Amino acid sequence: MDDALPTEQLLDPSAGTQRERRARRDLADRKMEAVKAKYVASRTPTERAADALIRLASSTPCLVGHLAWFGGWILWNVGAFGLAKFDPFPFGLLTMIVSLEAIFLSIFVLVSQNRESAIAELREEVTLAVELSVEAETTKILQLVAGLYSRLGFPLGVEDELGRMLQPLDKDLLERQLSEQIVQAGKRPKKGQA
Repeated sequence: MDDALPTEQLLDPSAGTQRERRARRDLADRKMEAVKAKYVASRTPTERAADALIRLASSTPCLVGHLAWFGGWILWNVGAFGLAKFDPFPFGLLTMIVSLEAIFLSIFVLVSQNRESAIAELREEVTLAVELSVEAETTKILQLVAGLYSRLGFPLGVEDELGRMLQPLDKDLLERQLSEQIVQAGKRPKKGQA
């Protein structure tokens, strides 16, 4: 099935029946699949394991289990149960096990955070691209309106702001200005510091 629509229908939102308009909206919604959904579907087995482990480690049953495990271990090894101590104070074996658990859990957390960071960066890039496209389209509309004003014999305003709005956005200049502001903000002394 060809998803392409004739240009006339795309330009005229009222073209076609209500069912056809709804079908066009549904088609647009399907094409705008969530960025995260695409990443989740393409995870590696290691990433899936990391996500599952993080979900488990951040659950209440895991917290309760660890409290019971550590409490039982410590009570056993201080002689509270009257059983033979297998890891006397300062609990060297328990310390080693907990340290290894923390190391591996940290690695899995970093794997998950790295992927989430990549998703966030991609979202930011997509958002920037869309916003730049919208800005370019808005500038073009303003230019067309200004052209219509001129052709119809109406005087066009001469404000500086309108002149700037009619010019295409200089993304590189904007990026330089923002970078300079960030650098300057970092050089300013914080409140309370001389």
